[in-house]
Amino acid sequence: MRAWRVHSTGEPGVAMRLEEVDRPVPGPGQLLVRVRAANINFPDALLCRGQYQIRPPLPFTPGVELCGETPDGRRIIGTPALPHGGLAEYALVDAAGALPAPGSLDDAEAAALHIGYQTGWFALHRRARLAAGETLLVHAAAGGVGSAAVQLGRAAGARVIGVVSGAHKAQTARELGCDLVVDRSAEDVVAIVKEATAGRGVDVVYDPVGGEAHTQSAKCVAFEGRILVVGFASGTVPAPALNHALLKNYGILGVHWGLYVQKDPEAVRDCHARLTELAAQGAIKPLISERIPLEGAADAVQRVADGTTTGRLTVLP
Repeated sequence: MRAWRVHSTGEPGVAMRLEEVDRPVPGPGQLLVRVRAANINFPDALLCRGQYQIRPPLPFTPGVELCGETPDGRRIIGTPALPHGGLAEYALVDAAGALPAPGSLDDAEAAALHIGYQTGWFALHRRARLAAGETLLVHAAAGGVGSAAVQLGRAAGARVIGVVSGAHKAQTARELGCDLVVDRSAEDVVAIVKEATAGRGVDVVYDPVGGEAHTQSAKCVAFEGRILVVGFASGTVPAPALNHALLKNYGILGVHWGLYVQKDPEAVRDCHARLTELAAQGAIKPLISERIPLEGAADAVQRVADGTTTGRLTVLP
C-alpha cells in the first residue's frame, strides 16, 4: 500500500515521504481499516516537527482523523492508532474508539465530524456551559477548529463573533454565519468587540491560537466570562496574569479532548450521537475547502502548518 511516512522530524513538506509499505497488522483490540478520507489537522504538522505531546516512533505515518471502512463493510470515523496514521491507504483504529459515520455526511465531512467538533462540543457545553443568548468569540473562526466552534455556537443559540486574519478568511467566517467578523490584521479586536457588546465584553472565548489572541481575550471578556484554552496555533503559549482573572472575575478553562477519550469514553459516544443528530438536522456541516489526492498530502499539511488555509483540507486516498 502507499503511505506517507516521516523518518526524521522537520517541516511537513520536507519530512514527509510517500512510500510503498506493507499494510499494518492490527494488534489486540485494533481494526485494520481502508481509509476513505483523512482530514488534515494542525497536530499533523506538530507530529512532523516532533512538537506534539505524543511522539510516535520513527518512521510513522501522520494523520490523526479519518473516515474508513472496516473489513466487515462498516463505515466508521475514528482516530488512527499511531504510528499507523490516516495519510495512507490503510490505517489502524482502536475498535473501542470507532464510531459510526453519520449517514447525512459524505466521507470527507464525516471524517471532519470528530476531533474538531468533539473538542468544540466539550468546550462549549461541558466546560463553558454556553447558554442561548450569550455572546461567543471564536478566534481563527475560518479554520477547521474555529469553523466547528462557530457552527456549534450558533446551534446553541449564541451570538457569535469571529476573529480572523485577512479578507478571504473574513468572507469565509461570514458565510459560516458569524454575527460579526473582525479582521485582526486590519482592525482593533478589543475596541470592536467592546463596541459591539456595549462595553460589556463577551461571555465565552474559544481560543485555539494562544499568544496575542489570549491577551485580546482577557481584555474583552465579560464579568463571569469564560476563556477556553483549546490550543496554541500561534506557537506561543501565553502566561495568564492570574491577578487579572481575579480582579475581573473570569475563568480560564483548559480543554483537552483526548482526556475524555481516556477518562470518560461514554461521554465521547454521547457527544458523537448529539453531533450526528445536529448534522442530520443540517445545523452543522463540516467546511471542506479542498479534497486532495493522496499525492498532495505533504503539501496540504505544510499549508495547514503555515496557517494559509480555511476549513478542512481532506485527503482522499
